Amino acid sequence: MFIRSLLGAAAVSLVASASLAAQEDITIGMALEPPNLDPTGGAAAAIDEVVYANIFEGLTRFAPDGSIVPGLAESWEVSEDGKVYTFRLHEGVTFHDGSAMDAEDVKFSLDRARAEESTNAQKALFTGISKVEVIDPLTVQVTLGGPDGAFPFKMAWGDAVILAPETVGDAATAPVGTGPFKLVEWVKGDRIEIARNDAYWGDAPALASATFKFISDPNAAFAAMMAGDVDAFPNFPAPETLAQFDANPMFKVVVGSTEGETILAMNNAAGPLADVKVRQAITHAINRQEIIDGAMFGYGTPIGTHFAPHNPDYVDLTAQSAFDPEMSKTLLEEAGQTELKLRLALPPPSYARRGGEILAAQLRNVGIETEISNVEWAQWLEQVFKGKDFDLTIVSHTEPADINIYARPDYYFQYAKPEFQALVKELNATTDPEARSALLKSAQQMIADDYVNGFLFQLAKTGVANAKIEGLWENAPTQANDLTGVRWVE
Repeated sequence: MFIRSLLGAAAVSLVASASLAAQEDITIGMALEPPNLDPTGGAAAAIDEVVYANIFEGLTRFAPDGSIVPGLAESWEVSEDGKVYTFRLHEGVTFHDGSAMDAEDVKFSLDRARAEESTNAQKALFTGISKVEVIDPLTVQVTLGGPDGAFPFKMAWGDAVILAPETVGDAATAPVGTGPFKLVEWVKGDRIEIARNDAYWGDAPALASATFKFISDPNAAFAAMMAGDVDAFPNFPAPETLAQFDANPMFKVVVGSTEGETILAMNNAAGPLADVKVRQAITHAINRQEIIDGAMFGYGTPIGTHFAPHNPDYVDLTAQSAFDPEMSKTLLEEAGQTELKLRLALPPPSYARRGGEILAAQLRNVGIETEISNVEWAQWLEQVFKGKDFDLTIVSHTEPADINIYARPDYYFQYAKPEFQALVKELNATTDPEARSALLKSAQQMIADDYVNGFLFQLAKTGVANAKIEGLWENAPTQANDLTGVRWVE
């Protein structure tokens, strides 16, 4: 009897251990598949959603609350004139292939990002760098052309992660980083699998492995969550079903904010859209709340410029482009555009596809016809973002505090205003918080005055997860599914 009891206890123990081991795995749902896995060579948010803080790391990083904390750099100092940053690296950091990560890799990564031939989607983050020097294997010094109080913030972006020259060529398909997880397999069109990096230099994650499952259809996403095929969907594409999950104790609904300014982007250099009156007319034809209710089921905050409402420097300029269809018609008449027809390219996200249909109807009500084309992300990136072959498109810009993109003359909506470029140049050289705040407010006002784009809403972060999962980000200070603090609880 005693032996039998021991055997029974051992069996229970083995079952319990197996159960606990199973809870070290997680399946994360994603609406979009990344086009590649190199955040330094692609603009798609889905890249960072897989690799940021999981596979790749930078000198600094975003914490869940949006603050900037140490990453590969354990500390840094800035000179009195604000032009020289000295970063001290963590000791004992290795890449996934076992090679050491040191100051030479930092120099290589920053020099590559700022090089003339760089394909980095956020190359502007690095243009202020004049020189990168290796002081010793664990110390790197970055000299800037002018003071930049936002430099640690810039180094936290996914576009600023550190890669090794030996493996950078394969980063798009076989990324080798320093993060707590490493790539196991990418089954195109289906999933990406990662596993815990047992040689990680920092605190080991609770998860042993994770699978990112690509499910673009909202109905399929709902079914996958209900069936348990997916454990969490941090950016759930079917907000109309959130109430059902909220009422079910097996799940929890997590609603937070993002850095995603969702806009009706206009090609400022395309025919009639070069006229500010036409752009203004379009903005007054937009009923933001109707789009938020119809496409996002009430989730989203109206915006009147390219700035997040949760940012302390936000200016509410929604009234300046308030819904006023009669004013819209008047402006079109003044511009001589009473029979206007424009192309509207809609990428895959539901906010774009659903919102685009509503917006097309709103434009039709003021006399603007649209030719809608639904495009996949690869086509959108090639045709719209790179080729600038479009009139209108709907997209959410999820990069943090990125109003500086309006200073880029080659950016896809082609604003190219010298006064705005000068304003951003002054902002970059300013370190005083109050002065920076004033400049940021002026920047918001300028692009609103020029009706560069139709500013729609701040994208909400609506997520669904198994109730036993803890550590998923509530808010999204950057475009990431950071799994470093995620774990299962009983």
